[in-house]
Amino acid sequence: MRTEIATLGEFGLIKHLTKGIELKNESSQYGVGDDAAVLSYPTGKQVLVSTDLLMEGIHFDLTYVPLKHLGYKAAVVNFSDIYAMNGTPKQITVSLAISKRFSIEDMDDFYDGLRFACEQYGVDIVGGDTTSSLTGLAISITCIGEADKDKVVYRNGAKDTDLICVSGDLGAAYMGLQLLEREKAVLKGDKDIQPDFTGKEYLLERQLKPEARKDIIEKLAAENIVPTSMMDISDGLSSELMHICTQSNVGCRVYEEHIPIDYQTAVMAEEFNMNLTTCAMNGGEDYELLFTVPIADHGKVSEMEGVKLIGHITRPELGYALITRDGQEFELKAQGWNPLEEKK
Repeated sequence: MRTEIATLGEFGLIKHLTKGIELKNESSQYGVGDDAAVLSYPTGKQVLVSTDLLMEGIHFDLTYVPLKHLGYKAAVVNFSDIYAMNGTPKQITVSLAISKRFSIEDMDDFYDGLRFACEQYGVDIVGGDTTSSLTGLAISITCIGEADKDKVVYRNGAKDTDLICVSGDLGAAYMGLQLLEREKAVLKGDKDIQPDFTGKEYLLERQLKPEARKDIIEKLAAENIVPTSMMDISDGLSSELMHICTQSNVGCRVYEEHIPIDYQTAVMAEEFNMNLTTCAMNGGEDYELLFTVPIADHGKVSEMEGVKLIGHITRPELGYALITRDGQEFELKAQGWNPLEEKK
């Protein structure tokens, strides 16, 4: 069944998509249904705000991305930005520009994923907007979070001798994207053929349904560790490391042998005849946390499950370097994903 969005109109669509939303956070005083949401934050807290714009054809391809997964991912990538500041996401607003190609049922699927993500992470949907689009689907989400004033972590606090850490593993989301793009090219729109992704499920999950690392933030807090700098890995490890180093005015040494890579990622890179380290360093969309801690915290972080030590911060004149398995030193380059780059 397909119901045209025009049958509901803008306000009818918003009401339809947001019905039954219950606010869970104390700071959410009033949500959807008025000219503005009302939020109230306790004293002693900093309010964190992050926003993301996702465009069809640039950030996602609906040939292989289910709308339910897209809703989940659109929310989670915003939560990740708040966690990357050592905060906790509390509210989101969701704005959509929708073309006539989409039905009410399509938008229900998108909102199912979005609402599920919000339930999983304890975040309230408190507002947004919808309008029509002539060029497909555009999604803009603003996420509001909180953090203790003395616990907010920026990109500019890394110091010489600090340890460089990452959560999880790297390169899997990028290999998942390569896999989906290959199958799209092979099938060329033939919907009767289903590709066989057996043994590659992890790669697809990392691309289609990433998770924000709330668990790592909780582990750091439990160990009383406040990172000196932190960000999430959305555009690739090299790129993010250079952001931290530039803003902190430091250099870095990262060791190839310590970069965490999943077995499926390694198998897929070999299948595609790609350099595995390059995929892990520049792939992007992993939404893992990259952070630095003082060397005094070495014992704590080295025993922390889900965290890997990959290098250390140096003086700025030593530059940014990747040390290979055989001891060679290569200058790090930011070759991660750039949405503003001209497509060749």
